[in-house]
Amino acid sequence: MAKKTRARSREGTTQHNTDAPAGENPRRPCPCGSGKRYKACHGAGDDVIVLRPFDGLAAECDLVAMREFLPSATAPLPLREPSDVTVTLTTVLPGASAALVRPDGTIMLGMQVQTRSGDLSADLGKALRWAQAAEPGSALPVVGPGLGEGELVRLQDLLDPEATLDLTLHTDFGWWVVPSEDGTEPAADVTAALERANSVIMPTEAVVADGVRSAYWVDTGSKAHLRWVRPEPEEKLLAAMARLHARGELALTEDARFAGVFRAHGILVPVWDLDRELHPKEWAAPAAAFAVRLDEALADETSLTDAERRARDALAGKQVTLR
Repeated sequence: MAKKTRARSREGTTQHNTDAPAGENPRRPCPCGSGKRYKACHGAGDDVIVLRPFDGLAAECDLVAMREFLPSATAPLPLREPSDVTVTLTTVLPGASAALVRPDGTIMLGMQVQTRSGDLSADLGKALRWAQAAEPGSALPVVGPGLGEGELVRLQDLLDPEATLDLTLHTDFGWWVVPSEDGTEPAADVTAALERANSVIMPTEAVVADGVRSAYWVDTGSKAHLRWVRPEPEEKLLAAMARLHARGELALTEDARFAGVFRAHGILVPVWDLDRELHPKEWAAPAAAFAVRLDEALADETSLTDAERRARDALAGKQVTLR
């Protein structure tokens, strides 16, 4: 029989799980959001699922974006303790590796990795600890059982809690390859891997404006979207968005309709459908105007009206949980 899943509760960490414990029915979808049944996912072992793994970090929205939405991006990791070794956080590494140490000793950590762990923050902590002790030129394919035994170390223990990430978005994965000193071209298999990875990148740009952070324009080929990672607790954000929805103020513009909400790692990501003909920078002003409306709605502590409650229920019905 599958063991019951326990939601890890840490000081300063708020868990948001609207489902009953998955262990009560091993055939239920796993609460980690993988889309698998609980018995085939985290119910297969005595694992603990942390529903909001990056809670307490100012970089939470950046981390969620790198894990779920950004195709090719890098950022220096803002460690609590200064290090002589450069540590770079990446969306994905060759082979979806968890970490690698380049020949010059610099460390690269991957966010988009395959893992059965229920605590992404601890996985990244283990990968970093492994890389700090590994030889140059080493790679860690996956954070598996037996790695990092002993005291649990999470990102919250390693990062400056007040620091956000200085993200750089790339149009390809050329940063995977370190230029050789003698000008030698990469091996054929490396070139082929780069071509495959580059072929699936969806054009993505940050939307930058006053009051706007962790908002990204993306062209999926058939549509353009704005994906905006929000740090507020789910119920508070849904209530504020419901107030705007009831007033007809949830769209960015008349032609940029609200599409729905992703739930990713304990926080919400509202999504809007956009006109593909407009340049990403043209959405900065509408996003800034929406940010003002949303801040005002977030500050409203009065009870929701009947119309606003209906709007909240409608928004809740448009939620999709990502892994």
